Amino acid sequence: MAAPSPLRAAATRATGLALVAFVFYTSAVGPFESLIHRALFLGLVVCLGLLTYPLGAGRRWRPLGAALDVAMALVALWACGTVIARYEEIMTTLPMATAGDIFLTAALVAVILEIARRAIGWIFPALVLAMLAYALFGNLVPGRLGHRGFDVYFVTENLFLGDLGIWGLLMGVAATIIAVFTLFGSVLLHTGGGQTFIDLAMRLGGNAPGGGAKIATIASGIFGMVSGSAVANVATTGNFTIPLMKRLNYPPALAAATEAVASTGGQIAPPIMGAAAFLMAEIIGVDYLRIMGAAALPAFLFYLGVFMTIHVMAREKNLGFLPDAELPTWRQILYWRRTLPVGLALGGLIVGIARGNSIQTAAFYGTAAALAAFPLVRIRGRADLRPALGQALGAVDDASKGLLVIGILLAGAQILVSMTNLTGLGITLSSLIVSLGGDSVMLVALIVAAVCMVLGMGIPTTAAYVLVAAVLAPAMMKVQVAPIVAHMFVFYYATISVITPPVCIAVFVAAGIAQAPWGAVAKKALALGAVTYVIPFLFLLYPGMLAQGTWADIAEAAYSGVVFVVAFSAVFGGMRVFRRRAWNVLAWLAVAGLAIYPSLWVSAAAGVLGLALYRARAGGARAEAAVA
Repeated sequence: MAAPSPLRAAATRATGLALVAFVFYTSAVGPFESLIHRALFLGLVVCLGLLTYPLGAGRRWRPLGAALDVAMALVALWACGTVIARYEEIMTTLPMATAGDIFLTAALVAVILEIARRAIGWIFPALVLAMLAYALFGNLVPGRLGHRGFDVYFVTENLFLGDLGIWGLLMGVAATIIAVFTLFGSVLLHTGGGQTFIDLAMRLGGNAPGGGAKIATIASGIFGMVSGSAVANVATTGNFTIPLMKRLNYPPALAAATEAVASTGGQIAPPIMGAAAFLMAEIIGVDYLRIMGAAALPAFLFYLGVFMTIHVMAREKNLGFLPDAELPTWRQILYWRRTLPVGLALGGLIVGIARGNSIQTAAFYGTAAALAAFPLVRIRGRADLRPALGQALGAVDDASKGLLVIGILLAGAQILVSMTNLTGLGITLSSLIVSLGGDSVMLVALIVAAVCMVLGMGIPTTAAYVLVAAVLAPAMMKVQVAPIVAHMFVFYYATISVITPPVCIAVFVAAGIAQAPWGAVAKKALALGAVTYVIPFLFLLYPGMLAQGTWADIAEAAYSGVVFVVAFSAVFGGMRVFRRRAWNVLAWLAVAGLAIYPSLWVSAAAGVLGLALYRARAGGARAEAAVA
């Protein structure tokens, strides 16, 4: 894309600053009335999207593209302004749609989907258009998937003249909780957190076996917990970790796969979880902290699996690590000028939660604390003013880009969910899945998992979760699976589509950085992330896996999960206990299978067997070293 003109660059930054200021102010004093707040937020997001992704940039017909962009901005602002002006009427009288309302609805939907197309590709907008067509022409669909169809007036009233369509729950969450946490993450990273996280990862894993890959795992995990985006995580940390691993003589495909899988884990690790934690809490109707608690153990098992697989590979293949001379010291990492903004940001967040404030107010405290500390540690003289201002503007730019993607994605997702609910498609698909799976929870879960991965391909995590939550989670709840278990199950499988061929966007980005064939990267990624495909089924076997039940239930789930993950890592890491590879695979799979059998005694036996195999391997390694 051609460099933006100075005028467009200034307009983009000003609009981004206005959007960030809106989020910062409303997180401090509280949101406006629901429809007003959401319409203001969407209006700013649309303007920023059209400036950030201009039509025809760098092409000869750019003047025509600019004119179309201006027209789209004006009509979108007109639509948002109409909702603000008619707020009382919409909320109290449920107005009938007019021809003007139909025009504004069609124009606003078109602008939202066009910006989504420019920002993330055509797959997601195509899904939304298909759902709109299904709502309008469902009477033409044969069989059980058909419905009576809805005219354009009724669809307009549902989408535009109420709080269930474009201005619904997802838009509300995007404009409040998710928006302020996006701002919090950007400020945290740009006020010192980014470099601190990288240095911490280097210190913790750099000089261990497979140190280069362990740095990538730790750094991507920490970054992902804040950003919640696999692709952004790969692009950010991957530009540091992938060249580092290649310098240590890691095969390019393995380096790229490590980064892709580790970055994917950020989407399932609290607190942000690709924004799904907030959406899940609203959809299920539980406290956000409960979602965080439920996600903690599975996220730990995921990273334990990746870490152990890398460790086994490193031992078996002598993967490189960094010498101590290249690692930052603890004194450098913990120097107060580096850690003060990070510590105050996290402290402000924790204090806000402990005081019982709303989660967005707690995030405001953390953001404000980091911003207050930033000039104290970065500005020691006049020479520091310009670099510090650059860092601050970098945080604003990064936050505004995140807000743009989140806002547009959830506006489109809200349209999709609204039409899904209107047509009853979720209920219909749930009935079909249950009829195929019968009374077998595991069979229904297998069908749901497969469909989730297909629906999630090529779609960002947040939108993928919203889609599968609306369409597939009800199928699991029909076979008596608890809501939080059903939603976490579908969320995991929608998430891991980013490393699942053929549309594995995290793998594509990592392969591009490593300059490796994406097919080879995908193959390695499947091995490194193999445990992720099984962990959701543990939710069904062990309620304690999601912090359900007693402390004894949670402890049993944790023990079984750890033994299972370690055994699974030995399989895919290639740990050799016997001379024949088949015997090694069978032995470790036996440990993994026994570990997840729902019996404490059987799980205990699995742990003993796994420990014996590890000791046998350690003894064999010492013998090999002595011979060498």
